[in-house]
Amino acid sequence: MEQTELLWQYQQADMAADAFEREIKRSPNRIALKKNREFLVEQQNAVKRMEQEVAETVDRIDVIKVAISRIEEQLAALQSRMEKNPPANLQQAQELTRDAQKLLGTLTDYEREMKRIQKDAADRERSEKEIRVKYAKVKAEYDQQKVAYEAEYGEQMKQLEEKRAAAQEKAKLVDAALLEKYAQVKKHCVPPVARLYGDQCGGCNMSLPQVTLRKFKGDKQYIECENCGRLIIQ
Repeated sequence: MEQTELLWQYQQADMAADAFEREIKRSPNRIALKKNREFLVEQQNAVKRMEQEVAETVDRIDVIKVAISRIEEQLAALQSRMEKNPPANLQQAQELTRDAQKLLGTLTDYEREMKRIQKDAADRERSEKEIRVKYAKVKAEYDQQKVAYEAEYGEQMKQLEEKRAAAQEKAKLVDAALLEKYAQVKKHCVPPVARLYGDQCGGCNMSLPQVTLRKFKGDKQYIECENCGRLIIQ
């Protein structure tokens, strides 16, 4: 049997193994398992982000508490000063009033921020509970899917190994240089070998020039398609 025909038979086995491998990757169980795994990772990351936000919030609360305590001390000191030394004129009274209003305004801003933080904390706690409930539900489903898929995958890999082994047996009959050429073409064109139909490449269906086709009249076992790069055999 000619080398090109042996190469064609090898390609059929090789393509069959590749197709089965793609089928494995498109398995509904595999896709569902991957989707749930990605969801679980997303939820874990979400919880980590919340934990980081909580840590940052705690630090901010400590800062606010210190600031509020300092303002309260300043207000108390201002009140004490007013009681001990009442303003002597309208200008002094206005200055003391402005100082007090400024401190009260800052205090109000901090109190508003504390309320916002408390609201955010409540929302975050509610979101975290929802995440944990969803996570537990999907995790249970994921664990069941994983057991089923591992059994399925084990059988599929066994079949794939058999197909690869069958292809390798056919490869042993093909010249090493021809196999190397096949592998090079396969990197950019699949399938790498095509039949010649009339004057057309059976891969890309483009016509080939007569000067190229005349190479078959010599001892050439194959020619290369000038359009797609495939190995063309008769």
